[in-house]
Amino acid sequence: MRNVDNALPAPDGGGLSAKGLPAGSIGILGLVVIGISVCAPAYTLTASLGPAATQVGKQMPAVFFVSFIPMLLVAIGYRELNREMPDAGTSFTWATRAFGPWIGWIAGWGLVVSTVLVLSNTAAVAMDFMYLALGQALGRPDIAALPDNTAVNIASCLGFMAVATWISCRGLQSTKRVQYVLVSFQVLVLAWFAWAAFSAAADGGHPYSIPLEWSWFNPFAVESFSQFAAGVAVSIFAYWGWDTVVTISEETTGDKRANLSGKAATLVMVLLVGSYVLISAAVVSFAGVGADATGLANPAIAANVFTALAGPVMGPAAILLSLAVMSSSAASLQSTFMSPARTMLAMGHYRALPPKYAVVESRFKAPAYATVVSALVASVFYAVMRVLSENVLSDTITALGMMVCFYYGLTAFACVWYFRKQALSSVRHFLLRGLCPGLGGALLFVALIRTTLDSMDPAFGSGSHIGGLGLVFILGVTVAVVGLLLMLYMYRQHPAFFRGEVLKKGTPVFSFDEKI
Repeated sequence: MRNVDNALPAPDGGGLSAKGLPAGSIGILGLVVIGISVCAPAYTLTASLGPAATQVGKQMPAVFFVSFIPMLLVAIGYRELNREMPDAGTSFTWATRAFGPWIGWIAGWGLVVSTVLVLSNTAAVAMDFMYLALGQALGRPDIAALPDNTAVNIASCLGFMAVATWISCRGLQSTKRVQYVLVSFQVLVLAWFAWAAFSAAADGGHPYSIPLEWSWFNPFAVESFSQFAAGVAVSIFAYWGWDTVVTISEETTGDKRANLSGKAATLVMVLLVGSYVLISAAVVSFAGVGADATGLANPAIAANVFTALAGPVMGPAAILLSLAVMSSSAASLQSTFMSPARTMLAMGHYRALPPKYAVVESRFKAPAYATVVSALVASVFYAVMRVLSENVLSDTITALGMMVCFYYGLTAFACVWYFRKQALSSVRHFLLRGLCPGLGGALLFVALIRTTLDSMDPAFGSGSHIGGLGLVFILGVTVAVVGLLLMLYMYRQHPAFFRGEVLKKGTPVFSFDEKI
């Protein structure tokens, strides 16, 4: 019978956590770099600027800022939970502690399924921009068009996935070294792009440029609530991934009260909102929001903004932006593995998944089995969906945005409920453990409900539908139903967790000494 006590080792003392992860492996700088790499500003912006501008027009900078608010409020809840219960399982563990094993398992499912399936999308973007950069460097448009070939597309995407899996299986130190290089490069190129776009717009050399206005930062200028909610849903996804740094809590330097992961998550959020607002304003000023040649409402531009604007904005240096998006996607692909792998490690540790998921590889101290499973599922998903329909692939990613709102919001509510008896004990507890996460969770659930209702429209997303229901809605429901069926299967196979015998509701992690 094994001990499930999850206490961390002594401060800076190295050693292993109860799950076998290496303690003292990463500090605040490494956490921030990994957090930014998962969010992948260059990749995220090229994919989200167009859809956001289509919904809210010139108010895109305002919507990016408004979307930051619920994320910041939720991040505060994460920080407080992590201060009390640092655990690689994050949403899974905390929701179980607050609401019990059934809701906790579904929270873990929401996190795992969203991250695993997004892996395929980041690999695809990295592959697209690799060929684009090669085509630009060699003056060969035919090379840039290679991703249009389905066989080449799938093979290249799976190649990226395999390399990222190999690096992830070599442990946190390998991941950290790769991320320092990739993140530094993309941040420098994005800063250059923003400066060049503002400069070109100010010079008046681009016919569709418009002067910067303060009204762009006013969210109340959006024409309708539906447009506002849709814009927020797109923009919220741009912040998705910061919580990965919290899944590394058991591997940080310092003791648990230092809460480096919680502090890093907040810092990542602040850095992201600054860059998103700045770059979105620069893009609107340079390109405008019309449907003309380079306008953001042009469907050919909206799908991949940086591909269309790199040349007009940066001239001969446009290849650097292509390389930045490629490195951003590759960095996100590799670092994103950390979140589902560690969540599944925790679920295996607490016997909510089969014991194999609790295994940590002996040499590199990494959850290799969970990492490989994540890669295989993402690879099969991408290959099948790419053959069936590109619309299905893009709509699936959109549907997963709803899952992100769900598990973030549920985790925020878990903070409120878990600390409910402390809420009135001090002003700090009321604000940081009650009001802020509660409000953040409510805002995300409003966005989730609004987007779910809108996604029933057959015109939503790519416009694909089945039986008059939008494909995004059907895919979202399918993901939820599959999660429920898997949970029932796990209940039959491993009932101890679901009976509350392993991870007890309301029991603090650091005093949990049950033996099973």
